[in-house]
Amino acid sequence: MTWQNWAGNQQADPVVVRPRDVAEVVDAVKSAPGRVKAIGSGHSFTAIGVPEGTQLVMDRLCEPLSADPSTGLVTVQAGMPLHALNRWLEQQGLAMTNLGDIEVQTISGALSTGTHGTGQGYGGIATQVRGLELVLADGSVVTCSATERPELFAAARISLGALGVVTSVTLQTVPLFALRADERPMPMPEVLDRFDELAAGSDHFELYWFPHTQGALTKHNTRIPLEEATTPLSPWRKRLDDDFLSNTVFGWGQALARVAPGTIRPVNRLSTKALSPRVYTDTSYKVFTSERRVRFCEMEYAIPRAAVVDVLRELDATIERSGMRISFPVEVRVAAADDITLSTASGRESAYIAVHMDHKTPHEDYFRLVESVMSGVEGRPHWGKLHYLDASVLRTRYPRFAEFVALRDELDPTGRFSNAYLDRVLGPAPA
Repeated sequence: MTWQNWAGNQQADPVVVRPRDVAEVVDAVKSAPGRVKAIGSGHSFTAIGVPEGTQLVMDRLCEPLSADPSTGLVTVQAGMPLHALNRWLEQQGLAMTNLGDIEVQTISGALSTGTHGTGQGYGGIATQVRGLELVLADGSVVTCSATERPELFAAARISLGALGVVTSVTLQTVPLFALRADERPMPMPEVLDRFDELAAGSDHFELYWFPHTQGALTKHNTRIPLEEATTPLSPWRKRLDDDFLSNTVFGWGQALARVAPGTIRPVNRLSTKALSPRVYTDTSYKVFTSERRVRFCEMEYAIPRAAVVDVLRELDATIERSGMRISFPVEVRVAAADDITLSTASGRESAYIAVHMDHKTPHEDYFRLVESVMSGVEGRPHWGKLHYLDASVLRTRYPRFAEFVALRDELDPTGRFSNAYLDRVLGPAPA
C-alpha cells in the first residue's frame, strides 16, 4: 500500500514492519530488505522519512514506561504521540517545558527533526531529553545520556534518523502549569519597532504576519502556577475561533486563492481586520498546541536572533518585488541557544521564520525566494521542512556538522538508515 506524509507531497511503496518491542526492531534492522527507515506520524514535509526498502512504523511502541514525579523524569516509548504524552503527563501532575503548536507527531519524530516551540528563554523539545535508547545499524541496543556515551547523546537528540532507530526517550518534565494567553492584532511596523520588547515581555512570544498587509497577530503566553484559577475559552468561542475561523473559513480562503489569485490581497487585508483580541488561561499544552486541518507545505529557517527584524523587512520587500501573491501568514518565533550537534539553534540565540503554501498550490518559486533571503544571514533550515540545500552548504552553517557526519559514518557506514534526503543533506555514507 502506498504511504504518503501528512501534506501528501512525499510518497513511497515500502515493505512495512510494525514492531511490537525492541527485539522486533532489532530483527528488522538486521534482516529487513533494503534500507530501513523508522516513521512516526509522517508530519515532515521533507523526504526525511521516505523509506527506500523497509519502513518501520513505530505506532505499536507507544506506551509510557516510567514516571518519577519527585524528579520529573519520565521514560516513554519512541512511538508515543505528543497528544497522548501530554495527557498522560497531566495525569502524573507533570508537563513538557515547551512545545510546538502541533501535537500529532510522535516524540521520536519530533526530536529527530528538531521540532521546537517559542520563547527566548527556552530551547526546543530536544533540550528536554535526558536519555535515549537506540538500535544501531549492527543490531546492538545502546543507551546514551550526558554521562553515558555523551558524544552520541549530543548528536542523537536531533539525529535525523541517521544514527539509529530510537526506541525509548527519557524526558525532564516540570510540574504541571498553566499559560495565560494574550492574543491581539498589532500593526506590523509597530511589531518590528518593538520586537525585542515584545519577545522579552512574555515567556513564549510568537506572531503571524499577513503578506501584502501591515497587519499581524501577536501571541503572548505567560507561565502561571496551576493553582491560580484557569479561565479557558468558552466552548462557543473556541468553536468560533479555532474550529470555524482558523480552519473552516481559512480553508475556504485557500480554495478561493487557488482558483482566483486576485482575491489574495483583499482577503489578507480582510483577515487582519477580522482579528479580535482574546485573553484566556488554560493548562499549558492546551495553549501551546492547536488543531491544523488545512493542509499545507512549509519551509522554516532559523536565523540569528539579532537579524530577525531586518530579515522580515527584506522578506516583505522581496515578496512585493516578485509580484507573487501569498495567501498564508508568515510565522515568527524565538528560541534560546543550545548545545545539540545539529540543532538549528546550536550555539546561537535564534529566531524562526516559517512560510507556508496550500498543499495544492505550487510552492517552489516562493520557497526558493524565501530561501535566498534566509541564506543571506546564514539561515539553517528545519530538517523536517522543505528546503533546497545540500551537505556542501549545510556544513558551512553548522559548526559541528563534520562531527555529526563522522559519528554517522562510524555507526552506520553502509547507510542502512539513510535515504535520498539524508544522502543529500549529510553526504552519502562511506560504504
